[in-house]
Amino acid sequence: MLIDAAFDIVSFTSFVVLVVLGLGIIASMMGIFNFAHGEFVLLGAYTVYLFDVWDLPIWLGMAVAPFAVALIGLILERTIIHRFYAAPIIAMLGTYAIGVMIRESVRGLIGGLYYSVPEPLPGQISIGEISVSKWRLIVILITVIVVYGSYWLLKRTSLGLRIRASLENPGLARSSRISTGRIYALTFTFGAALAGLAGALMVPAFSLNADLGVRFLIQGFLAIMLGGVGTFEGPIGGAAIIGVTTAGFPWVMNPVLADIMVFVLAIIAVRFRPTGLFIKRRV
Repeated sequence: MLIDAAFDIVSFTSFVVLVVLGLGIIASMMGIFNFAHGEFVLLGAYTVYLFDVWDLPIWLGMAVAPFAVALIGLILERTIIHRFYAAPIIAMLGTYAIGVMIRESVRGLIGGLYYSVPEPLPGQISIGEISVSKWRLIVILITVIVVYGSYWLLKRTSLGLRIRASLENPGLARSSRISTGRIYALTFTFGAALAGLAGALMVPAFSLNADLGVRFLIQGFLAIMLGGVGTFEGPIGGAAIIGVTTAGFPWVMNPVLADIMVFVLAIIAVRFRPTGLFIKRRV
């Protein structure tokens, strides 16, 4: 039972990390909270659902979803969201309104029902008396690869250097002939693509409904507040804590009480470390 619990916790945490990765990149690099991020997750899940309805391979839908959501994110950023960068509060309200429109549009298409999507790799792997889901194991591996790849892109490449320079000091970056507008668009689009990937990977495990992204959006913001904004590692660390507690507490207590405990612990942590658990304090 302990091994089952551990695998369940790790697999659920992988989904939370995938959601927080895109949300955290936008928040940490651009200084705005994207309240439409949960709906980008929903769009990724909906893309996979459409491929299933059209009798196309599920894995193909999962490959297409990040690019489809990235295109939507790019269009929204270039037409609407880029106008809000100077006012973070307005950006929060604007992205929230966009998120509501996306969510209600999907609700109009699928109604208030839940739709199951089959796993592209069904079945379990048995090792002695232990059986684990093949698909959830694949999700864990993909999460590790995506996190490492994102870190490498942002921290170890010239493109990542230009992104960090543009977002930390736009004036100096522009004087160095870096197109900050394109960098902002690229960063937001990359975050949207990660959200689409998260939705595509999670829909076989959680089914499709119009509120799919709302739950993970709340957990994502808790993770960012807990881990801290301004670094790549902070939101990921916060996501690990939220994922472990959210999936782990129901194994030892009532699920409703478990949800409450996650919020209580997060509030206590933020109270004593308002800048985040993984952000170094300035002396």
